Amino acid sequence: MRDILPALGRWYAAGLPFGLATVVEVSRSAPRDPGAAMAVGPGEEVVGSVSGGCVEGAVFELARDVVASGEARLETFGYSDADAFAVGLTCGGEITLLVRPVTPERDPAFGAVVASVAADEPITLATVTDGPAPRGATLAVRPDRVAGTLGASGLDAAVTADARGELALGATGLRHYGPRGQRREDSVSVFLESFAPPPRMLVFGAIDYAAAVARIGDFLGYRVTVCDARPVFATPRRFPEGVEVVAQWPHRYLRDTDTDARTVICVLTHDPKFDVPLLQEALRRPAAYIGAMGSRRTHTDRAERLAEAGLTEHELSRLRSPVGLDLGARTPEEVAVSVAAEIVALRWGGSGAPLTTTEGAVHPLRSS
Repeated sequence: MRDILPALGRWYAAGLPFGLATVVEVSRSAPRDPGAAMAVGPGEEVVGSVSGGCVEGAVFELARDVVASGEARLETFGYSDADAFAVGLTCGGEITLLVRPVTPERDPAFGAVVASVAADEPITLATVTDGPAPRGATLAVRPDRVAGTLGASGLDAAVTADARGELALGATGLRHYGPRGQRREDSVSVFLESFAPPPRMLVFGAIDYAAAVARIGDFLGYRVTVCDARPVFATPRRFPEGVEVVAQWPHRYLRDTDTDARTVICVLTHDPKFDVPLLQEALRRPAAYIGAMGSRRTHTDRAERLAEAGLTEHELSRLRSPVGLDLGARTPEEVAVSVAAEIVALRWGGSGAPLTTTEGAVHPLRSS
């Protein structure tokens, strides 16, 4: 929807109603991913696409109908070989669309999305698609505040917590709840659409541990890059598909790479000639997490070298070393779980303690 938001924002600001169709679920070889959107506005102007042309005609009529009726609809389109003229997807996949009317009076949260995206601020739009809650109701969730409601305070609270988790990863997808936000139930379906790019994970050192960390980073939703100065190790075949592999001196690569407050940096080289110049660069730039592998003796030596290089006590305090939580991990895969657990705990303010030893809410509301 990001691509068509400028047009939607103009219609919304002018108080002109429009019908908005959003792909909320796909299966098999569907032509577009969840979040793809098409809208029909004033004068029957059409922007966007939900299928690359297969079902747009039918969606056009649906969008006009929901504006006229004021009622949101959930429709599924799939392939049908029983009737050559039936509306369906020729690719053999299936898409489910939420088609809803949008006006400032009906959807006050939509304005928050338009404003945040225009200002490059991260935001997640949560929309009820099905179940005993108002279909089409929206809640706009920012890291520090919300706008709108899904109709029940408990549902708003549960969705807000999940939406901030999705926002931290730039993720989009369906979640399921009870009518008051109960997590043990799935009667209410809510589509969470995040307007933020996935955060980056930069892994330095193309070793077996790096492959495991890259794999779990990809699983958690990060855009992963592995960097090593040794071309013989920095080869794509040693790492999961979709992971970027770069053969370059680590500190030079990082110096030329943008990072932000969500970026994760994992230094797994444990070699002073790589580590020290790399960490000098890393500890002086924005990042959510900077971890370095090595024994406690390696850490002490590394910290002394960094202090000699001019890093302050505050800068050194950002370094998580030895990397990971104390899980007793041995294998590369176990170490990767340990590192991932520390990253998640640091992001959300978790203690890292077993939940059986803690009290209070398991998922307390915190801003990301």
